[in-house]
Amino acid sequence: MRLYDAHNHLQDERLAPFVVEVVADATTSGLVAMVVNGACPQDWEEVLALSRRFPCCLPSFGVHPWYLDSITPGWQDELVRLLRAAPSGVGEVGVDGYREGIDQALEERVFLDQVSIATQEDRPLSIHGLRAWGRLYSLLKSSKLPSSGFLLHSYGGPKEMVSQFADLGAFFSFPGYFLGAGRENKLEVFRSIPHDRILVETDAPDQPLPAQLERVSLPLAGDGKRINSPANVAAVYAGLASALRVPIDQLAKQVERNFLALFRKLFPETAAA
Repeated sequence: MRLYDAHNHLQDERLAPFVVEVVADATTSGLVAMVVNGACPQDWEEVLALSRRFPCCLPSFGVHPWYLDSITPGWQDELVRLLRAAPSGVGEVGVDGYREGIDQALEERVFLDQVSIATQEDRPLSIHGLRAWGRLYSLLKSSKLPSSGFLLHSYGGPKEMVSQFADLGAFFSFPGYFLGAGRENKLEVFRSIPHDRILVETDAPDQPLPAQLERVSLPLAGDGKRINSPANVAAVYAGLASALRVPIDQLAKQVERNFLALFRKLFPETAAA
């Protein structure tokens, strides 16, 4: 099977000691491509370097709402420069209703600036909307959006909003974390999503699968938390196929079509062909 990780953070310092092993394990498991998302201007060059080091890494550059204090004057120009330096997307961007103390006005300005850049450059967006799905929908509905669409990563919004987001061009990615106990409501939402809009992600090094489902285990982080690996993408596919009650081969083929439809701009022309 040809597998695709629609969203991770391979540049994260928790994965740095294992990056060669992680990429090797992921490709051995069937991974063809992973979208590596920057979170702030300070990690964009590392994302770009990973994409040049490992052909399976597709870069995406963005300012996450948790890192608004990382931006400096001219960050928009730097984002455009990097988008033009390599086939790449815009992300992880978004709005957040989980963390307290975020300047909402600044958050929305930074988000809309990135939506505008993605649209002007015609690049896919990878979007965070944790506990802010209604606000996110209002912002997107009033904006021009990239022709290729956008990804709602780790979609945790209500089932009732799926069709609204889909009408705007949304794809929805499923993380292995949703396979844990007590998250049946998340699975029920994904059963309502049209299959031609579903993608799979690991969100590594975050959102680990339940320990018993992991295919690859990494040493614990310094805070004692488990570190997720992109090499666990095959286990996420297996769990989602079971939840959707479809054969895994069928799911893999559909996800490949979806991934290429959304992220075609991230592939070099020769690879995309």
